[in-house]
Amino acid sequence: MPDFAYVARDRAGKKVTGMLSAATEREAAAQLGSKSLFPIQLSVAKGTKARVTGRVKGSVMSTVYSQMASLLRSGVPMLRSLTVLTQQTNNPTLKSVLSEVKAKVEEGESLGDAMAKFPRVFNEMSVNMVKAGTEGGFLEDSLERVGGFIEQQEDLKGKTLGALAYPLFIMGVGAIVVTVLLVYFVPKFEPLFGRMRERGSLPAATELLLSMSRFMQSYWYIVLGLIAAAFIALRSYLASQKGRRLADWARIKTPLLGTVFLNLSVARFCRVLGTLLENGVPILRSLEISRQATGNLILSDAIAKASETITAGERLAKPLGESGHFPPSVVEMISVAEESNTLDKVLVQISEGLEKSTFRKLEIAVRLLEPLMLLLLAGVVMFVVLALMVPVLKSSSSL
Repeated sequence: MPDFAYVARDRAGKKVTGMLSAATEREAAAQLGSKSLFPIQLSVAKGTKARVTGRVKGSVMSTVYSQMASLLRSGVPMLRSLTVLTQQTNNPTLKSVLSEVKAKVEEGESLGDAMAKFPRVFNEMSVNMVKAGTEGGFLEDSLERVGGFIEQQEDLKGKTLGALAYPLFIMGVGAIVVTVLLVYFVPKFEPLFGRMRERGSLPAATELLLSMSRFMQSYWYIVLGLIAAAFIALRSYLASQKGRRLADWARIKTPLLGTVFLNLSVARFCRVLGTLLENGVPILRSLEISRQATGNLILSDAIAKASETITAGERLAKPLGESGHFPPSVVEMISVAEESNTLDKVLVQISEGLEKSTFRKLEIAVRLLEPLMLLLLAGVVMFVVLALMVPVLKSSSSL
């Protein structure tokens, strides 16, 4: 809650200055009035923020939407529901945001307009669904659907990260093992290979391994610096529009996992679009929001072109199919749904089917990825062992 600096006069006309905390300027003025002070000047104090910029976890927001829907459906007034939610939450960012949303609703704004003031907490899809529910008289249903949608997305994200956790763990362990071998284990063998190097009988693999070990020992800070510089440069490039586009293209074209990433993005698009249409949001606005929800610029561009054709009076299925990024079965189902006027329901069904089939593919891909990474790690360790043992065996045989 922001702090307000004020200059006011009391009943005797004496000037009074100070600071107080309030959700809005109007509430701050009301607090001064209750103290029999008449404000002359009232402004947000320096060093405080009138608007919260933090983020709140999706699981927390899902609970908030569901609880609010239950409260409203039980007959609890809007302002009282917001007060209850503010008191119940333990998240300081969410508590502050809900308090300010309540203050703006008290001032006469709609719930959707008040939520739109905090885009880092209430995303665009949620705001539009709440606005549509308010205008159409089904706000409770809209809030419940938003909560269910966010919960499904969080579950999807958790399953994806859980499936990829073990392969990433293997990669990390492999990097640590190789580094330890090069820095601490390999140098102990170098004195044994001095004579063989002088005679020129040291195998090339062993010479390469020893050179890598010496470089790691002497210039480890350069290696770390190069890794850090490469990470910063890559992160900066990926933050640009061109870098994001290239990364998104590579993601959906990657062997083995490309189809998984593509289907997950398509499923997210179908679920968001279907949910918005089901809540009465116009199709062009729904397409604009859902294309941003794909998380992939390549798909987003294809959907934007489809929106242009819809403006010209054509159907959605044809341009999506021509883009080449949407599975033929999905395009066919969308085409049939448009003809039968059941697009909103079919899109949600498409999303559920794609998510189930994609997770089966993801499990298979991860099962194949795990032995491949183990083989790669074993191959590196085997190279180190053989590069060290072959000279030892040669010297033993010569003796």
